[in-house]
Amino acid sequence: MIVGSIKENITLEKRVSLTPESAKNIIGLGLKVCVEKGYAIHLGINDNKYKDVGVEIKESSKEVLHLSDLITKVNCPSEEEIETLKNDSILIGMLNPSKNKNQIDKIINKKIKLFSLEFLPRITRAQSMDVLSSQSNLAGYRAVVDCVAEFEKAVPMMMTAAGTVPAAKVLVIGAGVAGLQAIATAKRLGAIVSATDVRAASKEQVESLGGKFLSVEQKEDMETAGGYAKEASDEYKKKQAELMKEALKKNDIVICTALIPGKPAPRILTEDLVKLMKPGSIVYDLAAEQGGNSAFSEAGKINLVDGIKIIGVKNLMNSLPLTASSLYAKNLFSFIRNLYSKEKKDFNVNLEDEIIEKSLINKV
Repeated sequence: MIVGSIKENITLEKRVSLTPESAKNIIGLGLKVCVEKGYAIHLGINDNKYKDVGVEIKESSKEVLHLSDLITKVNCPSEEEIETLKNDSILIGMLNPSKNKNQIDKIINKKIKLFSLEFLPRITRAQSMDVLSSQSNLAGYRAVVDCVAEFEKAVPMMMTAAGTVPAAKVLVIGAGVAGLQAIATAKRLGAIVSATDVRAASKEQVESLGGKFLSVEQKEDMETAGGYAKEASDEYKKKQAELMKEALKKNDIVICTALIPGKPAPRILTEDLVKLMKPGSIVYDLAAEQGGNSAFSEAGKINLVDGIKIIGVKNLMNSLPLTASSLYAKNLFSFIRNLYSKEKKDFNVNLEDEIIEKSLINKV
């Protein structure tokens, strides 16, 4: 059985789904691995690094797609790549079915089994495969680094002979994996940090990192069985807006990370709320590509409104492609290890396995 991977469109995506380390581990399962020539050269990883661990280098993406029984990718394949995919093979990646419905339908028509890793269940056995957590962790870190670069003041409190510089105040909206990492990073840099989340269970996590938890009084359970946030009611949104009014006047940097799986990002900061912030403040919207948590945010743009910078993030992992690729490739290896049966020397699509059942798009 052959596992293959081809180059992504590096103008849009710099990550790769196989590293020499993960390829070596896959070969250790008893599988063959092939990649396209120059697969990760843009990351400074030449083909010899792959050859040294036993990976076969093919001249073109078409050759890899034609030969491989299982294809790993970061993003959904292009129309041209879909045409070349081998019938009855397996495709694994972050395929974003709601955004790429046409491509997904064409792939299904070729009787290809599609696994989209965004749908992995949040269970202990799936933690090593959790691509959302590994990539979000990096996103939370990078969000703070970018904000500090854009913020035109010092972040930690500084006591000097010329006077005291107060610490910057950072508000994190959404205390999932990205939000918690943002809190931890901002605290390490000396900021005063607060955070809010619809999930009451996140209070303890925020406080354990040294952040102050801002909560809205609520009766409803705002957390799904899978541990994700639910969409808030209109009543909750009104209370949340009141909470935001006071918080936004006090904070210098706001980092937005709130997402609802399978739906557009919730709009938390309206135009009026954003304008309550002081000139020189920053809103950093990690959810911009899903519609944005904040008014005025556009993916890939920095908009200036009344002296406030609203930064809409696009392809954030392209700023950390080596680390992001390393973690993503490890997640993929763990998934392949669970999928492959050494005894049968084949991929075992066992729908009684919750990991496989939840992540498989085209169940039969």
